[in-house]
Amino acid sequence: MSRQTYKVCFCCRRRFKLAVSEAPQEVKALFGKYSENGVMSTNHLHRFLVEEQKEKEATVQDAQAIIDNIRHVIVFHKSGLNLEGFFKYLFGDLNPPLSPKNEVHQDMTAPLSHYFIYTGHNSYLTGNQLTSDCSDVPIIQALQKSVRVIELDIWPNSSKDNVDVLHGGTMTAPVEFIKCLKSIKEHAFSASEYPVVITLEDHLTADLQAKTAEMISETFEETLFLPDSECFKELPSPESLKQRVMISTKPPKEYNEAKDAKEDSQGPSKDSGDEEAWGKELPSLRTQNSHKDMDDGDDGDDEDEDDDDINASKKFEAPEYTRLISIHAGKPKGGLGAALKVDPDKVRRLSLSEQQLEKAASRYGKEIVRFTQNNMLRIYPKGTRITSSNYNPLIGWMHGAQMVAFNMQGYGRSLWLMQGMFRANGGCGYVKKPDFLLNSGSNGEVFDPKANLSVKKILKVTVYMGEGWYYDFKSTHFDQYSPPDFYVRVGIAGVAADTIMKKTKTLEDNWIPAWNEEFKFPLTVPELALLRVEVHEYDMSEKDDFGGQTCLPVWELREGVRSVPLYSREGIKYSSVKLLMRFQFD
Repeated sequence: MSRQTYKVCFCCRRRFKLAVSEAPQEVKALFGKYSENGVMSTNHLHRFLVEEQKEKEATVQDAQAIIDNIRHVIVFHKSGLNLEGFFKYLFGDLNPPLSPKNEVHQDMTAPLSHYFIYTGHNSYLTGNQLTSDCSDVPIIQALQKSVRVIELDIWPNSSKDNVDVLHGGTMTAPVEFIKCLKSIKEHAFSASEYPVVITLEDHLTADLQAKTAEMISETFEETLFLPDSECFKELPSPESLKQRVMISTKPPKEYNEAKDAKEDSQGPSKDSGDEEAWGKELPSLRTQNSHKDMDDGDDGDDEDEDDDDINASKKFEAPEYTRLISIHAGKPKGGLGAALKVDPDKVRRLSLSEQQLEKAASRYGKEIVRFTQNNMLRIYPKGTRITSSNYNPLIGWMHGAQMVAFNMQGYGRSLWLMQGMFRANGGCGYVKKPDFLLNSGSNGEVFDPKANLSVKKILKVTVYMGEGWYYDFKSTHFDQYSPPDFYVRVGIAGVAADTIMKKTKTLEDNWIPAWNEEFKFPLTVPELALLRVEVHEYDMSEKDDFGGQTCLPVWELREGVRSVPLYSREGIKYSSVKLLMRFQFD
């Protein structure tokens, strides 16, 4: 018997009811194809998994396990599944769009430069970039979501005798550096066993650098990865660095100056026009406190700035500090062309703001790709994103940038894409870059992000139906006097040629909408394509209400009919809200 809920609008005397979900026509057809006399046996279900769901490795035992599991939640024919049981399975937690095992499955033995890495920006901020508190809480939350790169801006405290973490040149309240370190140690591997990289934006004097080195060493002990030599020719692999913490920053000022003097003696290497390609950032925000300007982003990335006022008091190099650095940051003098030149004997990290990347990509796209085959590239938000908003991460990824740094508290579509990317590879925080970003041709040619490419695959997406809003939202959340009017936006985020959004029809007054619409998406670079799904409730007089979202890596989608859970704006999975969809590749 259908469960019914009645709501009455006294102004129009309308009556509404909530019925139980009913299987779409195609699900009924599939059940008919893989059943006999109204019963889907273990062998029938196994055939369905192999032929329709493309689960080539599925066994009869796997099919039996599904039936046994469903038997605990629904009564059905003792010999197998009836239609209700089959529908319950398809629309349940046993049938997700990505691997249900949530296991790391990519090769993790390649150098770190061969992976996209889940990267945070100003990881200590609780809110906006100007006035929010600094805390270890957002760092812990990021680590629990498998973020693998944590950024800390380190400054002298007010007494100049210890180290604080804060966003310089702003009104953010500081948090003690040691507190952040201890929280990282405690939570670093709670969600992923693969290495955590701490990027330090250093504004310290040499004596405080020495103190910083001592705190880092004593906190992490044997967990801290210490490089055997000054610089790597090739970075270690995530596999070899399990349960290890790495430090990445620029070496102390004097160390850089000695290197620069040696390079200058060999002659300049400045390319004409680099300033235009490199791009100039907006003026920094200045305050009257003792800290330097807010850097662009801020990463600032003041590993690439002069910092003369900060470093003026440095009288000597801090060797203990330098020894901890496993990924050296900074860019050589001579502009962008020089910065992107590959040194076969030294791996380093280069940082660009989102604006600098866009300008650089217009002229140096292939050079950026070549650089990132062995070196690390970090992209960070521009300084005007004071609300902690984010940018399109695909620009960085399509150029091979490993560390596309995001404000993890900056909820919105950009962060949804970031969350979608790192649902891949078991959610471990490391995703292997596509081969075309790693390989060079016989003549040294590399992938051109601006090239016009032919279609490799066509993804067909069918949106059957949705349910769960009635249980996860208040009954009056969407409309005061009637059931909601839902529609689905579905599309692709990827390279420019693949990026598109489409929309279903709007279904009026229905808590369990059934759209039954199919969409086709031609993909030129499926290896970087993310499937975007959003549900909204149409509102004639105001902005449409939000009803859930998810973002899924196309290259890891499981074909067939799948249950797709939806998430809140903040990326929290709803208890009940989900869509029934079908994915096919041609």
